[in-house]
Amino acid sequence: MEIMKKDLIHNFKEIVIETPVDKIIQQIKELISSGQLKPGDKLPSERMLSDLFNVGRSHVRDAIRKLEFYGILRTLPQSGTVVAGFGITALEGLITDVLQLEGNDFHALVETRVLLETNAARNAAMRRSDDDLVAISNALNDFEKAVQAEKDTVENDLLFHLKIAEASKNSVLKSLMLIVTPDILTYFKENNICGGNRPVSALDEHYKILEHIERMEPDKAADAMSTHLSDILNFSLTEQQQTNGSNGK
Repeated sequence: MEIMKKDLIHNFKEIVIETPVDKIIQQIKELISSGQLKPGDKLPSERMLSDLFNVGRSHVRDAIRKLEFYGILRTLPQSGTVVAGFGITALEGLITDVLQLEGNDFHALVETRVLLETNAARNAAMRRSDDDLVAISNALNDFEKAVQAEKDTVENDLLFHLKIAEASKNSVLKSLMLIVTPDILTYFKENNICGGNRPVSALDEHYKILEHIERMEPDKAADAMSTHLSDILNFSLTEQQQTNGSNGK
């Protein structure tokens, strides 16, 4: 029997089955990229989109939520869901795919996230409203449910951090997080960096961060966030050192 060449094996790739949510997201992205949907344009209601896509409303809701994570859509009270001014074309042009970054660049990216989120937690502890606490708590509850169900927690984790950024009352900080954070989380997800018992320990750390924000303790909130992100910072530093070593630096 003929032995398959090793080089040929690497040309085969895993087949990814697209879900209804993936297809909805792709269609909305294409409409935005082509200019058919412009910043400020309002999307049809969930019910109408469900009929148009011929899928359940839960799929539509999940797709909208994911696009909100990336700052592509915004849901406004009593106004519905609109295309954000910070659209997909801008997002794609502002940062290179993290999977193509070398260790040095990846460490800088993670280091930037730590700086942003530490300050977000500090400001949130000083500026948060009661509504902010409810939003952060709801995101944390969703994260906990995902942990208990042993489901993927990446998106729930991102939402928790974004709610803290919103509570910081600094829209630029939140926009920068939307650029930096999703690609980092995607990298960790695809390389199973946050697997094992990490979501359980992260849950405890999330509760500590929320506790300090609720008590309006900015320094403690910042320290708790720094501790929470120390694992990914150390991982990125290791990646940087390996890259420098392979380059003979």
